[in-house]
Amino acid sequence: MSGICRPRLAEERKQWRKDHPFGFYAKPTKAADGSMNLMDWEVGIPGKVGTPWADGLYKLSMTFPEDYPSKPPKCKFTPPLFHPNVYPSGTVCLSILDEEKSWKPAITIKQILLGVQDLLDNPNIADPAQSDAYTMFKNDKHSYEKRIRQQARENIPK
Repeated sequence: MSGICRPRLAEERKQWRKDHPFGFYAKPTKAADGSMNLMDWEVGIPGKVGTPWADGLYKLSMTFPEDYPSKPPKCKFTPPLFHPNVYPSGTVCLSILDEEKSWKPAITIKQILLGVQDLLDNPNIADPAQSDAYTMFKNDKHSYEKRIRQQARENIPK
């Protein structure tokens, strides 16, 4: 399967440019020589309107393994977010990004990013990755949402 990674990513990039959700961006980074690096993408995920995440645009890096799409990309918020399903390192804990859980090679970049956006306001408390955010979400939702709104203000696009 190693030969299909880059052609698949090139095709996904083409599809993304034709049709992507409003407010999102996703593009390969540039390599040191100025060429496009299909294995590493810069992504922006907007917070959903009507949620404490609204108004923010959250930056994510997607790093694809050589055996993509057999294995999922690593998705990491930069800077890390305060969220029950985001590790302190920024890495996203989501079943569709875990080859042992719900990853399937047919899942597209668009589906991943919509899944991450949905996760922002709908944490999976059965699979916590950050204890402080998990504890605050469970025990003091008002303070949690206040902190999320502050985080959104810090991530307003300039």
